[in-house]
Order: sequence, then structure tokens, then C-alpha cells
Amino acid sequence: MSKKLNGTVIVTYRCNARCTMCNRYKCPSKPEEEISIETIKKLPEMYFTNITGGEPFIREDLSEIVRELYKKSDRIVISTNGFFTDRIIKLCEEFPNIGIRISIEGLEKTNNEIRGLKDGYNRGYTTLKKLREMGMKDVGFGMTVQDKNAPDLVPLYELSDEMGMEFATASLHNSFYFVEAKNVIHDRLMVAQNFENLVNKLLNSKSPKKWFRAYFNHGLINYIYGQKRLLPCDMSFDTFFIDPYGDVMPCNGTKDKEVMGNLNTQTWDQLWNSEQAEEVRSKVRCCDRDCWMIGSVSPAMHKYIWVPVLWVLCHKLKFWTKKKYSMYENKIVRDYRDGKVSKEDLDKCSTCDMNCVVNDGLSKASKEQLKDKSGEEIVDADIEKQMMS
Repeated sequence: MSKKLNGTVIVTYRCNARCTMCNRYKCPSKPEEEISIETIKKLPEMYFTNITGGEPFIREDLSEIVRELYKKSDRIVISTNGFFTDRIIKLCEEFPNIGIRISIEGLEKTNNEIRGLKDGYNRGYTTLKKLREMGMKDVGFGMTVQDKNAPDLVPLYELSDEMGMEFATASLHNSFYFVEAKNVIHDRLMVAQNFENLVNKLLNSKSPKKWFRAYFNHGLINYIYGQKRLLPCDMSFDTFFIDPYGDVMPCNGTKDKEVMGNLNTQTWDQLWNSEQAEEVRSKVRCCDRDCWMIGSVSPAMHKYIWVPVLWVLCHKLKFWTKKKYSMYENKIVRDYRDGKVSKEDLDKCSTCDMNCVVNDGLSKASKEQLKDKSGEEIVDADIEKQMMS
């Protein structure tokens, strides 16, 4: 019997948000090209599935997709901007065991500036509150930390903690998936200081799950300083992404789209064991992007569990002090403080590339539709039509 995999299904590239750190909304997929139920049925057994986009709730058949994925996955979490409250509530009434992560980029003013969604904070917050009132257990916030919102990191965590919710973090990244190459943290020290405060809050909690989240956030400090990953990356070996066109990829963090095969035209076994898939795996083994995103880190933390366990034990044993963790445990943070490395040196270590041509990962037909209209116009008209029907 083959082992279960960890999968992410990008059901659409259509998005109604206008996030400052992601240009996907400018490059939507065509609805008729998006991954079908027939292709979903061909996916392998998974122990965890993340459904994402774009904005997944733009898909009017999302409940059918979830129903199909439940047949082959132990756990499902949907990443959403929380805007389509009624659709989210309806889906969760049908599937109460599902997980929902709503992207909130800080407190109200900051969030609305970053995400560009009118009243986005209140929409997202209200949706989360309703889900909790329904008795949904696996719900929470997801925050992409950058210079603008780092001061809101701990206040937002405390808000999620009061509500008894999950709190997931990420940092800026550049890739074809985000249709972005210029994301970079400018004030690393300030951002790292806020992560340090969060790590100490998590370590001082009574929840073992939060202690391991502390390790993940320690890894984010390491990442924003452009250092090597703390754990190996095994994307394309036991983890995969599939995009709206049925293309199976190792992850969403690569500069250009790397394709292992297409599930619309192949069986899973043909695709997963193909020469093309092996070529991608050899690239993954040499990848130097050092991403630290939950999609690749969570499986690695399970696989190399002794590394985070030792880190947690080492810090939890400091029971005599509330400040169990310091960002200066990272040599690079000390080196930056002591002037041994410059900001320019660190910028070169990041995925920021001001001069590159950004590959958007779109099909020919999806690119074609952008000749006459902008991505925003296409998606706005699409949503308006849905709301009228």
C-alpha cells in the first residue's frame, strides 16, 4: 500500500481581494478551464488537504469538490479571505469537521489597507465569529507578516487566543504563484522583534501545539534574514500542489512554474512516477529558495520531529523566566547587529528580484482574456453575475 501524501488543491486563480503583496488577482484563470470534479477524483489518498486559490469560495461548486476530497483525505482546511460569509457558513453546516483559515493581515485599518477589500476585516472577523458560534472547532486567522503589519502580530494573536482560534503565520515570498518578485522585508530587526514577542507568548502558553508553532515562527525569523532552512524540504516527494489547470507541481514557492505532469490527461500513478516528475524532484533537491511556508514546513516538522522537540524542550526548560526565547540566538541576527553583514547582503539572500520577468503560471486561454480586460474587471463581472443568478 502506498503512503498517504500531503496535498494542496488550488481550485481557482480568480480572486476578489487586492493584496499589496500578491498580484494573483490581476491574473485569474478562466472558470471553464478550472479543475473539474473528474480530475479531483483522480487525486491520491491524502492525510491532509489544503484547498486554496485565488479565493476558493468564488467556485460555486466548492461543496462538490469538498465532498469528493473527503473520500480521500483525513483532514481538509480551506484558506479564504472570508468575504463570502453566507457560502462559508453553508459549506460548514454541511461539513462541520472542515478547517477554515481566514486571511487577516492585522487589525482593522492595517488589514483593509493591505488586502484592499472594502470592509474586509469586519467581514472576515464576523465570519470567524459565526463559525465559532456554530461550534466549528478548526477555525482561525492566517497572517502574512511584513513591515506594515508586524506591530499588529501579537495583538492579532491575542485576539485569536481570546476567541479560542488557531493562528497561522507566514512572511513575504516571491513566486509565480503570487505573481510577484519584489516582496522584501525592509526593517528586519523590527519585524524579527515582533516575531520574538510572539514566540515568547506561544512558549509561555499551556498548549504543546503552540510550543511547536513557536518553533515555526523562530524559523520565520531565520527566513526573513535569508538563511538556509532549518529543516530539509521534501516537496514533490511526499507533498504536492495541483493548480486550476490540473498541473501537478512540487509547491507554490518556485520562481517559475515547475510541472511534474497533468492530472487531466494522466492517471496519478503515471504522473507521480514519470520521468518529468523525477526531473522536478532533482530540481527540488538543488532548490536554493529556502522557503519557510507551512505547506512545506509542517510535513518536515513531522518527519524530522526530533529537531523541533529538542528546540521546544531547550526553551521550555527555562521555567524561571518569561522571556524564554531571543532572536539573537540566531547567529545571523547577531552578525547583522554587529555590522558583520549589511542590509544589502541580506537582500541578496532573499527571494526578491527586482529585475526578473514574473511568470504568472496562466494557460494560453487565461492569458488571452487579459488582452481586452484587466483581471479585476473580469473577476468583478464574474462575481456580479454569480450574485444575480
